[in-house]
Amino acid sequence: MPINEWPEGERPREKLLARGADALSDAELLAIFLRTGMTGCSAVDLARDLIHRFGSLRGLFNASEAEFCAAPGLGRAKYAQLCAVLAMSQRYLAEALQRGDAITSARGAGQYLSSRLRDRPREVFALLLLDNQHRMIVYEELFEGTIDSANVHPREVVKRALHHNAAALILAHNHPSGVAEPSVADRQITEQLQQALALVGVRVLDHLVVGDGTPISFAERGWL
Repeated sequence: MPINEWPEGERPREKLLARGADALSDAELLAIFLRTGMTGCSAVDLARDLIHRFGSLRGLFNASEAEFCAAPGLGRAKYAQLCAVLAMSQRYLAEALQRGDAITSARGAGQYLSSRLRDRPREVFALLLLDNQHRMIVYEELFEGTIDSANVHPREVVKRALHHNAAALILAHNHPSGVAEPSVADRQITEQLQQALALVGVRVLDHLVVGDGTPISFAERGWL
């Protein structure tokens, strides 16, 4: 049965408007994005099939263009739409940090850093550079390594901090394995960077390690 023949309270779009996005399943949210299904298959049915095919919404969002377009009911136009939606999400989170409010906790930066780093196939080391009020100046990715590690050079980190006249910064990197637990090497490079940056008057407020769940904060663990 086509969705427009469903009871109004069960249609994904009407349900979202009446009860909010939290009331919808992943398939129902995806159906709103898809807008239409295929012959004999409603948008919700198609959404369920796609989530099953890719394992989850995250699996679908991380699919390559070729993998995405090969799925029934999808194509390059839908892939472009998806890329635009994901980019807007990242920009929304960045904008929230750039409104001029001070970043006072790991939670304040963790959502944005997760959106940038969580699903990267290689380890990426990044900086969130802050002014003397701990407001965001810029986000920069400095080093990209293999799936196991990235070679982090303290001299380059110091150069970028001085270039942006940063008074403080937050270090961040991802673990492509999805396990965010910091390694001994993570703690060692953090200490080296903290010492190098202290020589030029730049404070390291935190180091966030991004995995599948909530990023792990060095500051919250008392390591900084």
